[in-house]
Amino acid sequence: MLKYNSIQVGDYVVASNQGDEVLGEVVRLNPYNKQVCIDTGPQNFWYDISDIAPIALSESALQEFKFHKQVLSDGTVKYSKGAFRVLLPKENDFSCMEIWYREEHRHITQPIFVHELQNHFHEMTKVYLNDIPFD
Repeated sequence: MLKYNSIQVGDYVVASNQGDEVLGEVVRLNPYNKQVCIDTGPQNFWYDISDIAPIALSESALQEFKFHKQVLSDGTVKYSKGAFRVLLPKENDFSCMEIWYREEHRHITQPIFVHELQNHFHEMTKVYLNDIPFD
């Protein structure tokens, strides 16, 4: 389950309504009712935080965000988007990682979700990581 305070405008999440799941982008937040407005394409809908699920961070998610992959000689894998880097200890191991942008480095010691990477990216670069459709 997601915590309301971990969601920000621009984050990608999965919203469910009576068994139907749809991927969308957070466009508004209602802190009083802990509701999230999701742009699902044709229109926006409000969801309770209990109806929102995170998206697991994966190689395909990074590719959707146009990260470039590089396998290094020691077996580590580096994904880059501009000056922003994600370094994995081995291919497809998202259990821990190092992220950095210029002089700022962060060590992530547990798996994170797409919206959390988006939030790290925004905090570090001051640019939103949501400039492309995410499917």
